[in-house]
Amino acid sequence: MNIEQIYTGCLAQGAYYIESEGEVAIIDPLRETQPYIDKAKAENAQIKYVFETHFHADFVSGHIDLAKKTGATIVYGPNAKTSYDIYSAKDEEAFKLGKVTIKALHTPGHTLESTTYLLIDEQGKNHAIFTGDTLFLGDVGRPDLAIKQDLTKEDLAGMLFDSLRNKIMPLADDVIVYPAHGAGSACGKNLSKETVDTLGNQKKTNYALRADMSKEEFVAEVLDGILPPPQYFSKNAMLNKEGYAAFDSVLEKGNVPLDPEEFEALANHEGALVLDVRTQEEFVKEHIPNSIFIGLKGQFAPWVGALITDLQQPILLVVPEGKSEEAVTRLSRVGYDNTLGYLKGGMDQWKKSGKEVESITSIDANEFEKRYSPELSILDVRKPGEFDSTHLKTAMSLPLDFLSENMNKIDKDKEYYVHCAGGYRSVIAASILKARGFNNLIDIAGGYGALKNTDIPKTNFACPSSK
Repeated sequence: MNIEQIYTGCLAQGAYYIESEGEVAIIDPLRETQPYIDKAKAENAQIKYVFETHFHADFVSGHIDLAKKTGATIVYGPNAKTSYDIYSAKDEEAFKLGKVTIKALHTPGHTLESTTYLLIDEQGKNHAIFTGDTLFLGDVGRPDLAIKQDLTKEDLAGMLFDSLRNKIMPLADDVIVYPAHGAGSACGKNLSKETVDTLGNQKKTNYALRADMSKEEFVAEVLDGILPPPQYFSKNAMLNKEGYAAFDSVLEKGNVPLDPEEFEALANHEGALVLDVRTQEEFVKEHIPNSIFIGLKGQFAPWVGALITDLQQPILLVVPEGKSEEAVTRLSRVGYDNTLGYLKGGMDQWKKSGKEVESITSIDANEFEKRYSPELSILDVRKPGEFDSTHLKTAMSLPLDFLSENMNKIDKDKEYYVHCAGGYRSVIAASILKARGFNNLIDIAGGYGALKNTDIPKTNFACPSSK
């Protein structure tokens, strides 16, 4: 038996490759399927099953393409209704994979079809659980994504309590827990940076698995502090349920080099968004007018999903050399399949062709400290919890997640200093504001991480200073 966790940091997502006696099961695969196929081929194995723990909201799974290419059976748990062929497992139904067994444990709560897969080894011993979004390390899945008219988030949280107590917690402490997500995912609120643990340790450390917890206490704690889900979650869940374009065709259409004239013509003709995925340092120095920055080196896909509201939005890319395929792939992972090409030769070629270039003023924390006065207008684009913990005393909270909805709160004629925690989100925010006509923007490089070491007055709600 061989188990491999295939973890993707940008999405904080874990897919799983399980092999026994030449038969393979893939759990929660990413959109691009060739790596799984190549791995099975290298091991002279055949992909037999694609197990889905639920209809994922934060990424588009590769289950449909993988089944078409390999003949594998797509397995969901009870209550899953799709527009394509699947096998809907019964609760506690067993599937043979070589010398091991995978048993479906229906664990509704995160969603109604949520299912945990229990791996039973060659000796008949419970070895591991693949919990999807039912159980994370340090947390559980949010129960507010699959609300229907006759169900509330409280109802789903109550189901999750029962699923954990009746299906997961009775398992032995040495059972290994393999979750679908780790820290950085918006599918929970307190996920661990670790990606593998034992169930026994989770029983000791995960607040949601406290043995003395009542259902009412569980519901209250699970729902406390949940932020609204990103706008793309419901759209990705629908793609996973109804189907999507083949990834190979998406890549073929999007990974096309365009010279500056072709690039500009397509932008104008198709109403395409110019998405610059280089580093923030490169973007502030020079960029195409009205382009938006979301860098590949940060949490690229989740921020694309949070900020670009139309999955069908035509997109043109400005990418680092050799990164076009990666950019198209990572866009497709969250359902953005309408990439039209990328700027061949990048900004150097754009400038050589005589095209216009713009920049954003960026200063470091030391320079900002020299300029600081209480009258300056400062925009803090971190999340509300980050701002509430500690912030510059005169800063205004304008979270990047909700920038478009709150843009009317700021004045196009005023000068604003913009910062986040480390410098990535502030440049995203500045690029969006600049494209909307806010031209008096100054980015603070290094963000609050650098500002906290200055003498600029701060408010710290977490640790109030004594007078």
